[in-house]
Amino acid sequence: MEGAETASLLGERSLGPPARFRTYRRRWFLLAVVCLLNCSNAMLWLTFAPVADKTAAYFHISLETVNWLSMVYLLISIPFGLVATWVLDSVGLRCAVVLSAWLNMVGSITRMFSVLKFLSLGSQSYWYLFVGQCFSALAQPLIIFSPTKLAALWFPDHQRATANMIASMSNPLGILIANLLSPALVPEGKHIPLMLGIYAVPAVTACALATLGIHEKVPPTPPSASATNSNSQPFFTGLKMLLRNKPYIILAVCFGGGIGMFTCFSALLEQILCEKGYSNDFAGLNGALFTVCGLLGAFLLGLYVDRTRKFIESTKISFCLSALASTMFAVTSRFRHQAVTLAITSSLFGFFGFAIYPIAMELAVECSYPVGEGTSTGLIFVASQIEGVILMILLQALTVRVSEDPFSTCALDQDGALDWTTPVLVLAGLCSAMACFYVIFFHTDYKRLHAETISADLVKAEDAATAHVPES
Repeated sequence: MEGAETASLLGERSLGPPARFRTYRRRWFLLAVVCLLNCSNAMLWLTFAPVADKTAAYFHISLETVNWLSMVYLLISIPFGLVATWVLDSVGLRCAVVLSAWLNMVGSITRMFSVLKFLSLGSQSYWYLFVGQCFSALAQPLIIFSPTKLAALWFPDHQRATANMIASMSNPLGILIANLLSPALVPEGKHIPLMLGIYAVPAVTACALATLGIHEKVPPTPPSASATNSNSQPFFTGLKMLLRNKPYIILAVCFGGGIGMFTCFSALLEQILCEKGYSNDFAGLNGALFTVCGLLGAFLLGLYVDRTRKFIESTKISFCLSALASTMFAVTSRFRHQAVTLAITSSLFGFFGFAIYPIAMELAVECSYPVGEGTSTGLIFVASQIEGVILMILLQALTVRVSEDPFSTCALDQDGALDWTTPVLVLAGLCSAMACFYVIFFHTDYKRLHAETISADLVKAEDAATAHVPES
């Protein structure tokens, strides 16, 4: 077997430059597994956000306690994010994907113990739910960091941004499914066990596919010049390089803040809208439009950037437009009977905001090359989780209780509803400030593309020299 493969590679080398790099069809299977895993993990993360009020009533807990089921993802990802970057860049992509698949599956199954009546858990049932969320949260950094590594190791340079976009956008696809499926599955609190069982199916499937179907850490022959140097820098050396890289720090702060804002928006959307009389179904619809339009924006921008390589221009324009959309949403959400306008603003916010995500991840690799992809994207994610935790705590602290509100559709306890006017305006202001900072101060060279251009020129020169050497 090895001899046949060696002979095949030698045969390809005789044809010239194409033998130096090679792509494999199984890269699409790897991409599909990462997509399913990413989608499943996002579904587990936001399972309860669209039905927060019914979850609180079913488990006899407060809304703030329900919010911890989402916030635990942010808290756990901060310390474990650094471990995940080391796993990806030192141990390898296969180990990261398989480990995350098992953690994700264990989390989804553990959550189901909270609703098993024969266990008679009583007040302890919530803690099984919380522990399950913790296991899934441990899987999240490994899953989130994988797309750029997968794109760099298995895909040629003209497909990298598209592959990264597909793998990265499977996460908001999971958010979309959660926003639509949770309200549909849980018209009443008694249907929560059914919801937990259905959400476990993708997690188990992804774990089986990852464990049985992924066998290689890297392809036998790299698809591009940069793939040969993907692990060129040791983890701690790469970390030091990133902390001294001014463009990368600016990108991490601004883009990390953007991810944190999107996290807060997704987790708190139902609570923001129900106080003004909008139903859970409408909140789920807004979350769905937010995500669907985001997927469309990411797809279109990914194709555009793959052809033009205009990473910086694309992210700056999209960041500004998403900040404008967030301001429109903050104002519109404070009025009743604005369903159409809210749907439009949520769509625009998602379209321009999500479009930034895969391009900014590729840009992080470009401005930090030759640091490993797991480290460069992982540090941004850790920054986003820190900023997300701060924002979640800040926004909830800025809410005001409204004891009597006849228009509210929130199923709350005797303390009344929460007024989110100040938090959403603060969120829009922070988004606008970060967009301005990014536009003014972020500038960088495309280091990976430059290195690949030099490598290609050297290959051409070597081939030209070989072609002119007379036979002996």
